[in-house]
Amino acid sequence: MSDWLDQLPEAAGAYLDGRKPDEVECIVADIAGIARGKAMPAAKFATQTRFYLPNSIFLQTITGDWADIPGQAFTEPDMILTPDFSTASAAPWTADLTLQVVHDVKDQAGAPVPIAPRNVLKRIIELYNARGWKPIVAPEMEFFLVARNTNPAEPVEPPMGRSGRRAAARQAYSMSAVDEYGPVIDDIYDFAEAQGLEIDGILQEGGAGQIEMNLRHGDPVRLADEIFFFKRLIREAALRHDCYATFMAKPIEDEPGSAMHVHHSVVETATGQNIFSQPDGSESAAFLHFIAGLQTHMPSVIALLAPYVNSYRRYVPDFAAPINLEWGRDNRTTGLRVPVSEPEARRVENRLAGMDCNPYLGIAASLACGYLGLVEAVEPKPEFKGDAYSGDESIPRNVGEALDLFAAAPAVRQVLGEEFCTVYETVKSLEYKEFLQVISPWEREHLLLNV
Repeated sequence: MSDWLDQLPEAAGAYLDGRKPDEVECIVADIAGIARGKAMPAAKFATQTRFYLPNSIFLQTITGDWADIPGQAFTEPDMILTPDFSTASAAPWTADLTLQVVHDVKDQAGAPVPIAPRNVLKRIIELYNARGWKPIVAPEMEFFLVARNTNPAEPVEPPMGRSGRRAAARQAYSMSAVDEYGPVIDDIYDFAEAQGLEIDGILQEGGAGQIEMNLRHGDPVRLADEIFFFKRLIREAALRHDCYATFMAKPIEDEPGSAMHVHHSVVETATGQNIFSQPDGSESAAFLHFIAGLQTHMPSVIALLAPYVNSYRRYVPDFAAPINLEWGRDNRTTGLRVPVSEPEARRVENRLAGMDCNPYLGIAASLACGYLGLVEAVEPKPEFKGDAYSGDESIPRNVGEALDLFAAAPAVRQVLGEEFCTVYETVKSLEYKEFLQVISPWEREHLLLNV
């Protein structure tokens, strides 16, 4: 790889500006979306064409425990990692010149490892491509800036703003609220520019210290890579200013949760035309089939969109999060919203995913449901034109229910890959079992002396 510097994207080359990098981080996203891998001197990176990591990195729970998967070798065989230089990106918060590179993951026979989240998303894209379609996504990221919280027993609090007061809730779209933590936002912009990541817009959301960041539309794998990078750079920007950035679905009581809304459209590969629109600009049958696929199959993949016990605290009526899978035009109370747009930009916004989900898996799950709708040519329920919060809840209410539906969904499991689904289900079941061993402050307060 002596010429590897010539393969860098423009932004990475501009960041180096003719200098030689000191270190390269070789990374992949695990089941939780955490960056795993190894860092090495750039000179050593330049002499190697591949790297190795054990397949057990995909068997680890968020608490650090290890799932026992039937049929998985206990010897932890190595996987082969090769750099995807299109993802090479600066790590501008480090003290030296460091680049990050997302790696492709294959087994020793050269086949994509089916349990690697990035490969799961690529698998779904290939299903679309085989039918002459190209899926397009545009994600929205919501997150909170919060005061440092070094004691997990203490509640999370909003951050202190430049005014000396804590950030206030219910200030959606307020420019002065964003200005309260302007230095953090400035660093987010600077880091993103150094990494070649484009931000479509930043705004204040409804929670105290809650921010929404919109990304441009484009290729699903590239956008998932960008969210993967953004989560890390946002955390680093916050730490520079004595606060935390959190992507928990519901970090603060009585505040809205944080979502990863995903806008979907599909274009015909041969023509580049949006298949959701007819030549006369009206809605196509494919548009309704895609919505129907989301309505039909999304309950089975909530386990991927809401992966933790905390995730389900977000699904509360009138707290800017859906409680069902109704669909409507320009209706933010529904789980599936059709935004106002021109025919060429007609799209469906999936509002179910939490920001705590793995972006590769969240986007893959949503696209899988839409794909099944297109293939099955099913019809959606009638458009919901009222307040969907007044309707019945139609999504799982906890991890256990979600995993039961995931286990009993053959169509979804076939498109995502049975081996991946088995690993994911086992890892999440172990996490849920661990959670059930924890006694909460609420239980001690209300049950210890009263029952």
